[in-house]
Amino acid sequence: MDQTILTEKALELLKKLISIPSFSSEEDKTADAIEQWFKSFDIPFKREKNNVYAFNKYFDESKPTLLLNSHHDTVKPNSAYTKDPFHPHIEDGKLYGLGSNDAGGCLVSLIATFTHFYSAKNLNHNIILVASAEEESSGPNGLNSMLPVLPKIDVAIVGEPTLMNLAIAEKGLVVFEGKVSGTPSHAAHPNNNNAIYNTIEVLQWFKDYRFPKVSEVLGEVKLTVTQINGGSQHNVVPAHIDLVIDVRVNDCYTNKEIADILTKEAPCEVKPRSLRLNSSSIDKAHPLVLSGINLGRTTYGSPTLSDQATLTCQSLKLGPGDSTRSHSANEFIYVEEIKEGVALYIKILEGFLQK
Repeated sequence: MDQTILTEKALELLKKLISIPSFSSEEDKTADAIEQWFKSFDIPFKREKNNVYAFNKYFDESKPTLLLNSHHDTVKPNSAYTKDPFHPHIEDGKLYGLGSNDAGGCLVSLIATFTHFYSAKNLNHNIILVASAEEESSGPNGLNSMLPVLPKIDVAIVGEPTLMNLAIAEKGLVVFEGKVSGTPSHAAHPNNNNAIYNTIEVLQWFKDYRFPKVSEVLGEVKLTVTQINGGSQHNVVPAHIDLVIDVRVNDCYTNKEIADILTKEAPCEVKPRSLRLNSSSIDKAHPLVLSGINLGRTTYGSPTLSDQATLTCQSLKLGPGDSTRSHSANEFIYVEEIKEGVALYIKILEGFLQK
């Protein structure tokens, strides 16, 4: 189909998706809308819960497989919205609406790209498209639940807003529960082991701590104390203070290595909530990356987390829109960014799939 028509239809699909609330784990209606796209193009598809997926027409098990993935769930609109988050409308070239930028623009551009290549013969990779659920919540029924269902994936493009530049690495995430202990007592009596005062030195340690390995692409591991809680009433010194520590992991460490280091070195008890959201990357010399570089796209390391964290294969984060608009009030994406997204996705894949 003509690329211009595909792009217009992608824009129509995005407007429809915006108009349907699709908070994480509540994406059934947007999954229905995505199904209608495939039906309209006579493309066979399958669905697992709210994940919709399809294979290219000439899928060949002897070939490696490229995954195209983005998500159709959204966060809830924040209180600063002045526009209806579910009313898609264009003003000054901007398409407004919740999920327009994160990651609806990427999703519909990838769906259009998949449709463009669906019937192509003699590609050097198979293509699987997965429109996934529960990305924003890292839920159990998202892309992670699809991996046992799908054939082996060799390389992936994860659609997130990158201004169509090439995020060749992405930081992982480990959230730790910390506990600073002391001696509980009545506030009127002396206490040289006050958990709240003990927390002062612990917080300073976390503020000053540096992991020694610095990534060429992702920089340092970033450690941030994000929550603190303790105490129940004015005249009681608590037995402990609870902390939450957010650690963004570069590609020099596995999440387990980070957990082992902090468990050994931190001046308080720490326990990771999960180790599954690892950092991810793709070789800068990978043909998929080179295809983008040849089209003038730049490479960088991304500090934000995506469904890349669920993948074990090499993966590239790439998509229209700007990450700084994600989760913001009156979210929008430029219509021109959608047009550029479809065109560049197709050109990058032509340079990768047809060599």
